Amino acid sequence: MSSPYFMQSSSVLARRGSQSAGSSPADSLRSKLTSRRKYDTVKVEAEEARINELGPSSAPLLTGIRLEHIHQLPAQVKTEPAPVKNPHGRRRRQLTVEYDRDDGVSPMKTENWEPPEWKKQLGFIREMRSSRDAPVDNMGAEKCHDTEAPAHVRRFQVLVSLMLSSQTKDQVTATAMQKLRAHGCTVENILATDDETLGKLIYPVGFWRNKVKYVKLTSAMLQKEYGGDIPNTVEGLVRLPGVGPKMAHLAMDIAWDQVSGIGVDTHVHRISNRLGWLKKLSKNPEETRKALEEWLPRELWSEINWLLVGFGQQVCLPVNPLCSVCLNQYSCPSAHKNSPAKKPKAEPSHTSNQKSTFKIKTEPQPETAVKDEMASKELTSLKYIIS
Repeated sequence: MSSPYFMQSSSVLARRGSQSAGSSPADSLRSKLTSRRKYDTVKVEAEEARINELGPSSAPLLTGIRLEHIHQLPAQVKTEPAPVKNPHGRRRRQLTVEYDRDDGVSPMKTENWEPPEWKKQLGFIREMRSSRDAPVDNMGAEKCHDTEAPAHVRRFQVLVSLMLSSQTKDQVTATAMQKLRAHGCTVENILATDDETLGKLIYPVGFWRNKVKYVKLTSAMLQKEYGGDIPNTVEGLVRLPGVGPKMAHLAMDIAWDQVSGIGVDTHVHRISNRLGWLKKLSKNPEETRKALEEWLPRELWSEINWLLVGFGQQVCLPVNPLCSVCLNQYSCPSAHKNSPAKKPKAEPSHTSNQKSTFKIKTEPQPETAVKDEMASKELTSLKYIIS
């Protein structure tokens, strides 16, 4: 056959026959399977290495996966999504969100609150207290102990003076401490003194009967647990009968020379609320102490007590504060507001008589009317007898 179509096909068959002349169809199939098996082995090793890098948490993903389908695993393990094509033809930029790792606690920025003009007000209080002639300066707890006594006796006397000063003026406390020191203000002497004698020594301090019990119980506790000395921690001091947080912090400052907190008494409590040194008005000295310690620098904790106590004794009085002579009268939010209003002027006598007559008319009182009638009859009979 001489057709060109048959000639082309025969050349193709001859070319293919020449390529496969040296191997049979079975050998060709075996070589293909071997190459395929090698390819799968390489893929499995690559995926095992990838899984080891991902960690043990990705191991459950291999459950139920056949080896011949292992090459599909990267599509399942892949965690980054493919970029979404923008229909408008522009490629979107992927945003990466990063988080600060802080053991599960997200940091919060907090601003420390403080009164707007507290430094200026504190400077004025220092200026007004520069003379140091208030009762607390001469008769406070720092002045009531015997400076020549042993250290543990001085500390005990400081604690006793603080216990007696509760709701008592410094002058009365100083007088009681003088009598106690003359009697012998030590743990041993206090325990050897009966309650009646001890009461006469500390009278007339406020609540003197209760304070006799507290001083005796505290002395016994100090002798038993602390060898006659006082505790050197706030926790140990507040365990003593009749000792509160204010006394504990002041005792730590005066007796142990350690600043553990602000001693807040009625003066510090009152003045801090008046000056606006608290975020909100506090109800008791302990709330005031916690609020002040949140913002007041620690180096001022020891000074603030005697400053405000003396200021409260001389200027910022509980009743009728002397706002007109206070240097803080223009910055204090309570200036000229705590003084009582002026008493109303006395009304003329005729006005009061009219009011009383009006009351009698509008509010009938039978007993009063009968008494008035009897008095008028007695007056008439007396006039008759005299005439």
